[in-house]
Amino acid sequence: MIATCPECGAEISLPDDTMESEIIVCPECGAELEVVSLNPPTLALAPEVEEDWGE
Repeated sequence: MIATCPECGAEISLPDDTMESEIIVCPECGAELEVVSLNPPTLALAPEVEEDWGE
């Protein structure tokens, strides 16, 4: 499966065992990406994990 990085446009080859919601790193730009669909293979920028500082 081939998907496109939404940050830099690089083509990324996804392993056959890739699952939806999996986080991968673009080998070109280093962006953390979330697999949002497998058919067709679609990637989106992974949501930032924010500290809640106990609030």
